[in-house]
Amino acid sequence: MGMTKAAQHVLDEALKLTAEERGALAHDLLVSLDGKPDQDVDAAWAAEAERRARKLLSGEDPGHAWDEVCARLQAEFGR
Repeated sequence: MGMTKAAQHVLDEALKLTAEERGALAHDLLVSLDGKPDQDVDAAWAAEAERRARKLLSGEDPGHAWDEVCARLQAEFGR
């Protein structure tokens, strides 16, 4: 499915925004598809983020170095 010139222009302009601004814009666009935010989904994501942050800060989960994650993904997906 192609984009109209107007949609392409909006995309081009949106890509000039900061990552934070693009994230907020993407959220608002997704919410606009059904007209209301899904509070259950938002609450579930917030709880998951909180759980992961607690594990990271407590040292229970030390996380992974970005270069290791990229190498694993490249090996798995061949890119």
